[in-house]
Amino acid sequence: MTQNENPPLAGLRIVEFAGIGPAPFAAMLLGDMGAEIIRIDRPGGADPWTRTVIRRGRRSVKADLKHPEDLAAVVALLAKADVLIEGFRPGVMERLGLGPEAMLALNPRLVYARMTGWGQEGPLAHCAGHDINYIAISGALHAMGPAEQPVPPLNLVGDMGGGALYLVTGILAALLAARASGRGQVIDCAISDGAASLMAMFSDLGAQKRWDFSRREANILDGGAPFYRNYACADHGFIAVGALEPQFFAAFCKGLGLAPVPEAERMDKANWPALTARFAAIIANRTRDEWAAIFEGTDACVAPVLTLDEAPLHPHNQARGAFAALDGVWQPRPAPRFSGAENATPRLQPDYPSLDAALAAWNKPRA
Repeated sequence: MTQNENPPLAGLRIVEFAGIGPAPFAAMLLGDMGAEIIRIDRPGGADPWTRTVIRRGRRSVKADLKHPEDLAAVVALLAKADVLIEGFRPGVMERLGLGPEAMLALNPRLVYARMTGWGQEGPLAHCAGHDINYIAISGALHAMGPAEQPVPPLNLVGDMGGGALYLVTGILAALLAARASGRGQVIDCAISDGAASLMAMFSDLGAQKRWDFSRREANILDGGAPFYRNYACADHGFIAVGALEPQFFAAFCKGLGLAPVPEAERMDKANWPALTARFAAIIANRTRDEWAAIFEGTDACVAPVLTLDEAPLHPHNQARGAFAALDGVWQPRPAPRFSGAENATPRLQPDYPSLDAALAAWNKPRA
């Protein structure tokens, strides 16, 4: 990222062990907020999936952790670090001599952040898995998709939401505790745990008998309600309708050229299929962008469904500078924004040529 005035995590030093999915995304977020991060890559190259976006804002160095000299240099980095991030299966770091007991003895203030799918313990802890598997046992996957079958929500709910965002939250909380007590601690962040936590509101709705867990497209937020779903347009594009409250629903109906349906009728699930069909027939007569123009600036809670290529060109995103081009690749700028720092433009940083160079950089005073 560009040099900002007072980024909130300036001076924070993190060692990240190369991985895929949630751990590098968490490191990207921390780097976006100003942390100084050294990523330890295996000899043989970096992960091609995450070269330009998720690996932004930090520097890498190659190290063979089975080579004594490289391992010693990495340990020397960890002695100066505030945070360690790793995403290996349980036991891997211990076998390398980099486990939490040894590293906390070396650096008592270290926050040791462990990112896994299943967690450090439990019957599945040592099993392979991916996002779809972790969210499957959390209750989240079953709730999403059309009535016929669940649909994976990319890897946003598991890897990025239940994994990376909970890891960042845990790291920041542990850093505050370490600042107060002088003692670091181990964070056991499991995607399956985080995905289950993300379902808290729906657990509440279920307890109130306001959510039917046995079906999809049968509830107010899962595409079942005619006023909270996507509709196909004449050009095969889509609009997203989120007209939950009565006043927003009235604005939606007005845009369609209809009188609002009485509230009791609108909230009666028995009427939902007919209302959905009625709205769908009207919306199918215009293109996505025509509907976007009709609803622009209203409180109907209607938005065009944009592709990732289109999103950077939307006027609202352009006005906020929400996206930036890095080496010809559009990508989101750092979020959230802080009043004490600019809205930074992310950039790739050069890799360290050697572990000695990385150590020399961290022997200098902190930012």
